[in-house]
Amino acid sequence: QVQFVESGGGLVQPGGSLRVSCATSGFIFSSYVMGWYRQAPGKQRELVASISILGRPHYHVSVKDRFTISRDDAENTLYLQMNSLKLEDTAVYFCNRLVSQEVWGQGTQVTVSS
Repeated sequence: QVQFVESGGGLVQPGGSLRVSCATSGFIFSSYVMGWYRQAPGKQRELVASISILGRPHYHVSVKDRFTISRDDAENTLYLQMNSLKLEDTAVYFCNRLVSQEVWGQGTQVTVSS
């Protein structure tokens, strides 16, 4: 069955960096556009970055030039490198396909705080 297992979150000070990972299984990873989503308390889930099957990235304006999305099709794994983190980046981060989103992982908590 389709699975997403996010990891790598944690507590970081403003200006710091984190790299989150998402191990996937149950589908042909290389055939899908993939994305990182986040959900802050009291807010709707939003797409922050996506990457095409050819590796072309797209970013939400709020994270552009700070976050880098990448994919390893051999390992069926999605990554998000987050630099220059801000307080407003605090959220639970999820990965998923941009289509067929019936299943979600548990997410990984990223907390930016001084």
